[in-house]
Amino acid sequence: MKKEETRLKILLISAMIASTAPSSSSSSKSVINLPTYATPFKSSFLSSSFSIPPRFSPSALQFPSLIIKNVLKTADSPNLSSTAPNLDSLFANSKPTILVSEKLGDAGLDLLKSFANVDCSYNLSPEDLCSKISMCDALIVRSGTKVNRQVFEAAKGRLKVVGRAGVGIDNVDLQAATEFGCLVVNAPTANTIAAAEHAIALLSAMARNVAQADASMKAGKWQRSKYVGVSMVGKTLAIMGFGKVGSEVARRAKGLGMHVVAHDPYAPADRARAIGVELISFDQAISTADFISLHMPLTPTTSKVFNDETFSKMKKGVRIINVARGGVIDEDALLKALDSGVVAQAALDVFTEEPPKDSKLVHHENVTATPHLGASTKEAQEGVAVEIAEAVVGALQGELSATAVNAPMVPPEVLSELAPYVALAEKLGRLAVQLVAGGSGIKSVKVVYRSARDPDDLDTRLLRAMITKGIIEPISDSIINLVNADFIAKQKGLRISEERVFANSSPGCPLDSITVQISNVKSKFASALSDNDEISVEGRVKYGMPHLTRVGSFGVDVSLEGNLILCRQVDQPGMIGMVGGILGENNVNVSFMSVGRTFRGKKAIMAIGVDEEPDKNTLKKIGDVPAVEEFVFLGL
Repeated sequence: MKKEETRLKILLISAMIASTAPSSSSSSKSVINLPTYATPFKSSFLSSSFSIPPRFSPSALQFPSLIIKNVLKTADSPNLSSTAPNLDSLFANSKPTILVSEKLGDAGLDLLKSFANVDCSYNLSPEDLCSKISMCDALIVRSGTKVNRQVFEAAKGRLKVVGRAGVGIDNVDLQAATEFGCLVVNAPTANTIAAAEHAIALLSAMARNVAQADASMKAGKWQRSKYVGVSMVGKTLAIMGFGKVGSEVARRAKGLGMHVVAHDPYAPADRARAIGVELISFDQAISTADFISLHMPLTPTTSKVFNDETFSKMKKGVRIINVARGGVIDEDALLKALDSGVVAQAALDVFTEEPPKDSKLVHHENVTATPHLGASTKEAQEGVAVEIAEAVVGALQGELSATAVNAPMVPPEVLSELAPYVALAEKLGRLAVQLVAGGSGIKSVKVVYRSARDPDDLDTRLLRAMITKGIIEPISDSIINLVNADFIAKQKGLRISEERVFANSSPGCPLDSITVQISNVKSKFASALSDNDEISVEGRVKYGMPHLTRVGSFGVDVSLEGNLILCRQVDQPGMIGMVGGILGENNVNVSFMSVGRTFRGKKAIMAIGVDEEPDKNTLKKIGDVPAVEEFVFLGL
């Protein structure tokens, strides 16, 4: 019994952390299922010498949810000691582990080390990476490490975040990451200026033959007539990809007196106009430009988009700069264009294979080449390191990330505004699916958002993902999170539609209410069915907390914390006291209670928030109350 008591104490520690840890905006509090026999001993164990010191309180712990998991592993260990566990040793190895596989700036490493165990292992082979990854909660890479499906499979579900220290994520298998529920974040802003400056540096060096003239001078030659350059003033620069870097290049090129045009199917026209740039078609851009600067991501659509056909449409003597991704250029086609004179010069910072091996392009006399230096300034390196470290740490803490690349992309200001509604969305989904009677296949879900705002101003992608997570997680064996919720929903044939309805509420409030409806199913609580025979639950955010405000056609008002009991009853005096008394007699604490009814003296629904899950005997006593017509227990 000694070992069992020790295990029980460890479980109780975890339960205390879980029950008092601040809930994040993106997830509910952790729930620890204690053995039934633990309840009578709970207060005595935790009130004596086993109370948690302040240094181990949830507010003092960086990663309470991860600590709980690690503590529970200790409790389940077959080698568990029969002696009472020491809290210092129990929590000593509870920090998450972050593997950094490529060099990262000191400022970023310092930030990581203050939150986690950091393993800096550079130049890992694919086999070594796969062997290490199962012991890591996060992985940080640059462009040299390939994070493919094999890596995610080897992680065995532990890997929660992959951070790409930079913008491009073509070395990370996003599909596999999404399937395995791993969030991928990048650092899209810190190296923007450095990349833009490098593009301008290459443009200027190419136009004036700086690299070639320097090599000639170092070889003891004086060839002034050979290295006559071209002026940039008045020339047309076409920027292919008008994102953050492309926009900064445009600003600098305008300052050099160049005429700037751009092509980007996703760029807002007003932003281009503000800089004085004209957005035109792809063919227009490449056929009119004197200089072409590439700033597009590498995707299946852009792979080798600059090829024989593309070069044939360009103005003879065009000059090309690439600080984006090497794969967007067909390097054999570029070599032929250089030899034929269609392309007069090229300045390349990136290549299809890095480092390039025996590349004729690198040795071509009309090519200026640099070894992927776009982000290589001291300031950018430190900035990228800090940005990716903050993103990874935030993700491990359960925060919503504005730099996630395989989850709903939501601007930081929208994240902040929607944060109170995120928990509401997930809890409504979780509540609705538990009302479905066993054997009913869920195929169609409708979400109704009520808001005073223009529907075009209401970004619901994050809320939709959280509702999807709440619906799927209780009925799936898969690990479900914000990242893979939509993917798994599609796999299961679940269709989720959305509707936006105007509500006469404060315009400053993004949402008045959210309603989740599940159609074509049977309900284990008939009162949850609407007039259209759909399971329907509605919720609002009140005082910053998620509240259930309607079940079927009954209005209620109960905080969605802990667990919930719904009772349909005859509306008569004494019902609240009767049911509350049964719960109190069985040590079940009531946190909230609300009654909604159709007409006085007719039918009513009592919604009761409880801290603990009542045992079967307690629930049977509630069901045996003559005026209770039906009831259901729901875990949230």
